[in-house]
Amino acid sequence: MRSDVMKKGLDKAPHRSLFKALGLTDQELERPIIGVANSFNEIVPGHVHLREITEAVKAGVRINGGTPLEFPTIAVCDGIAMNHAGMKYSLASRELIADSVEVMSMAHPFDGLVLVTACDKIVPGMLMAAARLDIPAIVVSGGPMMAGRLDGRDLSLSNIFEAVGSVRAGKMTEAELAELEESVCPGCGSCAGMFTANSMNCLTEVLGMALPGNGTVPAVSAARRRLAKLSGMRVVDLVRENLRPSDIMTAKAFANGLALDMALGCSTNTVLHLPAIAGEAGVEINLDRINQVSEKTPNLCKLSPMGQHFIQDLNEAGGVSAVLKELTDHGLVDGGAVTVTGQSLAENVASATVKRRDVIRSVAEPYSATGGIAILYGNLAPGGAVVKRAGVAPEMLKHSGPARIYNSEEEAVQGINGGQIQKGDVIVIRYEGPKGGPGMREMLTPTATVMGLGLDKDVALITDGRFSGATRGASIGHVTPEAAEGGPIAALQDGDIIEINIPEYKLGVQLSDEELAARLARWQKPEPRVTKGYLARYANQVTSAGTGAVFKKK
Repeated sequence: MRSDVMKKGLDKAPHRSLFKALGLTDQELERPIIGVANSFNEIVPGHVHLREITEAVKAGVRINGGTPLEFPTIAVCDGIAMNHAGMKYSLASRELIADSVEVMSMAHPFDGLVLVTACDKIVPGMLMAAARLDIPAIVVSGGPMMAGRLDGRDLSLSNIFEAVGSVRAGKMTEAELAELEESVCPGCGSCAGMFTANSMNCLTEVLGMALPGNGTVPAVSAARRRLAKLSGMRVVDLVRENLRPSDIMTAKAFANGLALDMALGCSTNTVLHLPAIAGEAGVEINLDRINQVSEKTPNLCKLSPMGQHFIQDLNEAGGVSAVLKELTDHGLVDGGAVTVTGQSLAENVASATVKRRDVIRSVAEPYSATGGIAILYGNLAPGGAVVKRAGVAPEMLKHSGPARIYNSEEEAVQGINGGQIQKGDVIVIRYEGPKGGPGMREMLTPTATVMGLGLDKDVALITDGRFSGATRGASIGHVTPEAAEGGPIAALQDGDIIEINIPEYKLGVQLSDEELAARLARWQKPEPRVTKGYLARYANQVTSAGTGAVFKKK
């Protein structure tokens, strides 16, 4: 066993003495040592209950003859970090999480890993670590939050972000907003819509790294605790079978991941995370591949923020397994992919059925014939840009309008709230990319404010930053190259006509090549916004959004 290097033989008597200081017996040391990475903290609702989930995992490990040893990782709440400097640290935390799991697992050579996670950057960070370490591993999510409930209507976090704009527009009173505030987030779990956290947790199933149900079983349910226990039991078998992430997270698995992404209408942030995880697994996902998968994979679900259904509804409808059964039956995913169950993907979902066709449509009658995400190219985004196509109003799929330029999220919010935006405008928020932000902030506040003001069918937003999974509307992010690297978005001026054509995957500005080149020749690189600490190091090491905003390899 891998752990023998720290517990077997004469030379390891000092090591064993330290294990015995933990209260471990000789019998426990003879068993497989399972590291349990727990991202619990008391500030993130998706993680506040993870001590309980982790205890269930550890019980499962012990049931099957393993010895669990728990260690922590950090976790950022994107909702609480939103629209202030804290959001610069959210995406950047992904690399710290991956590194911390690597450090703990190399310093203390575990035989296997259970990755207890929940929210946006923690899921991909842990998956990156699993691929990098390549020791038997399984992912256990804390599960989704139940939808809030007010006046007979289900709600989630995106509703209250949009409600702020409604108050500013005089469409809602502050008293009504306060009532909503009490109702939207009823308890623990990752926020109830198909936002980034739940997108990634659903994708753990198709990537083969979690047991069926990991993406959708509610956080508050006993079924979630049973799933955690079963996952703890299963990881010990993974060690015995030597079934490793490299056997599971193959090119086939990532192709399946992209297909499920399109069918579910996942967050645009998956375009950052899937390539990052794939890169650690030695698999390349380029942006062109995303459009190819999108062209042939129909959008089968419209979950919040795009529709009125929530993750609990998807669970009730049969969960990820039911969606995968629909896709495998039509040859849209490869059912032969290996999974942590020891069975193939097709075997995992063989008995799955769709129990609510209002939640999971058939391939024959989809919401749209193409997938939920599209990558746009043009003279404004030669390296690509991403949009959640399934969340765009039909009248905004093609749009042409004058640019309104803002050099930060704060400037944009001030401008939107100050009445600077007119129908037809294209809001441009730049210098918010991985290097320029730094940290590539999510910008739910400006998009939700536009929505709340009732301008979502009249105004588009583009940025070299990114948008929350809770964003809907014609919001185009990840514009590459970013402004801080001298990308064309840096050359834009107020009034330039931006042309958006999502069906044809185009994003451009009505400027000649000569004019763009002349403007960029006059462009001066701005001084870094952050010059010390982790963010300064991050800005120096991070690559573009087009490559998943990972660190440079050299």
